[in-house]
Amino acid sequence: MALLNGVQAVIFDCDGVMFDSKDANAAYYNQLLARFNLPPLTGEELEFAHMHTVKQAVEYMLKRRGGEGTRCLSDVFESLTFLNYADFLRYMKIEPHLKEILTYLRPHYRTAISTNRTTTMPMLLERFGLAASFDLVVTALDVEHPKPDPESLWKILEAFKLKPHEVVYVGDSIVDQRAAQAANITLFAYCNPALEAPYHIQSLLELKNILPGQPEPFSAE
Repeated sequence: MALLNGVQAVIFDCDGVMFDSKDANAAYYNQLLARFNLPPLTGEELEFAHMHTVKQAVEYMLKRRGGEGTRCLSDVFESLTFLNYADFLRYMKIEPHLKEILTYLRPHYRTAISTNRTTTMPMLLERFGLAASFDLVVTALDVEHPKPDPESLWKILEAFKLKPHEVVYVGDSIVDQRAAQAANITLFAYCNPALEAPYHIQSLLELKNILPGQPEPFSAE
């Protein structure tokens, strides 16, 4: 695969790209639902939670449960403040080669995160020793419209003073695909061949084969 020159920054999604978080999410949401004597989440709901904000996920789960879930929606939202996600971080698994690829990129590329996580992102980075590995982290709390809206990607472009062709985004979901397309940013689809993307990778180390160790300035010629 040919090298992709002109790139100055690499943006990562969090869940499914930096971390395997499905076990943690399942434990978190199942405990929340159990507080209201509601049945545990389904596989489809877990997939939805993987891509969306916690409030979007909770609303989706409760509405699928009909009247009982809808009636307690506000109560469940209030309970979110009492359920400490730090208790579930032990279920998180860092993706293979994440730290290695960040070490490869950091001398020459700026790095950022665009995620629909909210308050849990800082504690996650701290726990895995990644807080200093990113120049910017944009969560759903930092934007008015979370992904698939491109606002978080635009925010990173503005902060870095870069154009879309100077940035790539590593994502694994349809939400990431839509955000990247709307922002006109090149998507590296990670472990998801169903996504529409110019690049598909199965390992983060494959970024070494595409992004040169020393990036060259972009040329429109």
